[in-house]
Amino acid sequence: MEFRYLGNSGLRVSEISYGNWITHASQVAEETAKACVNAALDAGITTFDTADVYANTEAEAVLGRALAGQRRESLEIFTKVYFPTGPAKHNDSGLSRKHIMESCNSSLKRLQTDYVDLYQAHRFDYNTPLEETLRAFDDLIRAGKVLYIGFSEWDAKQIKSAMAIAKDMGLDRFVSSQPQYSMLWRVIEAEVDPVCRQFGIGHIVWSPMAQGVLTGKYLPGQPFPSDSRAATDDGHFLVNRFIKDDLLEAVQKLKPVADQAGLTMAQLAVAWVLQNENVSSAIIGASRPEQVTEAAKASGVVLEAAIMKEIEKILSKVVSSDPRLTVSPEGRPS
Repeated sequence: MEFRYLGNSGLRVSEISYGNWITHASQVAEETAKACVNAALDAGITTFDTADVYANTEAEAVLGRALAGQRRESLEIFTKVYFPTGPAKHNDSGLSRKHIMESCNSSLKRLQTDYVDLYQAHRFDYNTPLEETLRAFDDLIRAGKVLYIGFSEWDAKQIKSAMAIAKDMGLDRFVSSQPQYSMLWRVIEAEVDPVCRQFGIGHIVWSPMAQGVLTGKYLPGQPFPSDSRAATDDGHFLVNRFIKDDLLEAVQKLKPVADQAGLTMAQLAVAWVLQNENVSSAIIGASRPEQVTEAAKASGVVLEAAIMKEIEKILSKVVSSDPRLTVSPEGRPS
């Protein structure tokens, strides 16, 4: 396993992170979840990503139990705040000081740790002043409950505003962005990535396999595999954006490219996002331990220029790249 710095911070993270969105406390039983975490540890993965909203807080609890007994200093544990949790009452979502402080304390209990290495604003909150949000994050850092802060799915304008305010107020600044990013979903490249590079913000990307589409398991005109994410209520809405015959036909053409590189299609997908030098880590999820072991082998892979060029040729007509697709809810979800 190779390691990279998280943005311009001094924190090093594993190139492959293990994330438990949708799977833990949802798609897979706890024993399987623990087996996946152990497979990640065996593969050299030290970075684990979760969020309070996953399985309505239960995913954090499962991860906490799975990591219990590990040397805390050897791990990087990330979580997030914003979406509704618990009974979803009027203050149970957003980025208000109240919700941030209460959510952080609850996350620490579930994760069985005194601090998280990275605390992330899961979306942008239009209803709370940025000054309030950033001050709350800074206070958590000063209290030792959070070491670094980041955000997920913010657009370029929102990032610039936050960085300017943090500078003016003398607050700790964001060091990470968690966007969706893959061969098929490149909406960060035009605006968000350049801004992040400007401010020394590194990406921890989610869905590098495009919800499994880039593994090649979804075939044009064929039913979804019964054990696939697309066959579940939780995963279908995300996979659906990629379930188009022309896109799936293009993905099938990547198989000989992966073979030429000596990789599986899953490994090719993860390796592709890691060719972006501003990607600090790629998050993988899994419902079986062997999936973790396979994907982790993408760490350290360097794709030759000819391979990258061939991927561009195959996928050029099916890539999503409109920066306007990076959006947060205009009102707090409930």
